[in-house]
Amino acid sequence: MTYKEKELYDAIDEILWKDWNPININDNENIRDEYQSYTPHVFKLKIQGADIVKIARHLYNVETINIGLAGNPEHCKIIAKKIYEL
Repeated sequence: MTYKEKELYDAIDEILWKDWNPININDNENIRDEYQSYTPHVFKLKIQGADIVKIARHLYNVETINIGLAGNPEHCKIIAKKIYEL
C-alpha cells in the first residue's frame, strides 16, 4: 500500500468511526476497532471508483444485514458523499 493509499484508508476508517457510527459507540476509544472490519471493503469501493449510491448502498446493507439495525439510508448517503469526496 502506498503512502497515499494508506492516508485514504485511514481517512475512510476515521469517517466510519466518527461520522457513520451506526451503533453510537464512538465515545469509547477502548472499542475503536468496532467498525474497522468494514474499512477494507469501503476502501476497495473507493479505489475502484464507486459512486455515492454504491457506497451508500453498501453502508446501508452493513447496517441492516450485518449489524441488524433498521438502517438509515439518508445518513448513509451523507457518509458516502464524504468518502466519495476524499
